[in-house]
Amino acid sequence: MAVRAVRGAVQLERDDAGHMNEQVSALLTAILERNALVADDLISVWFTATPDLHSDFPAAAARGLGIVDVPLICAQEIDVDGAMPRVVRVLAHIESDLDRAEVNHVYLGATSSLRKDIAQ
Repeated sequence: MAVRAVRGAVQLERDDAGHMNEQVSALLTAILERNALVADDLISVWFTATPDLHSDFPAAAARGLGIVDVPLICAQEIDVDGAMPRVVRVLAHIESDLDRAEVNHVYLGATSSLRKDIAQ
C-alpha cells in the first residue's frame, strides 16, 4: 500500500453555507468513488477556498459525510488577479494500491479548465 495524493476542485455558484456543503460533498463523493476509496483510506485532507468564500468551512462537508476521524484543515487560496472565483480545492492524502498514473483527480464543472493536464 502506497501513500498517494488526489486533487480536486469545484466552483460554487454563490457564497452560501448550504450550497458549499452540497458542492463540496459532491466533490468528495466523486473523489472517493472514482478512486474506489472509503473513508478509512484517507490519511488527511486539505481544503482551500478562494478569498470570496467565507460562509462556512469546506471541511464541514466532510464531517457531514461521516469523515470524522481524519485530520482536515482549511486555508485560504492566494488572491491572484484573474483567478477563477468561488473555488474550493481539495488535496487528499490517501493509502492506495493505485499507481500515480491511475489516480483520478476530480475537477467538477468549470474547474476542469484549472488543470487540464490531470483533470479526469
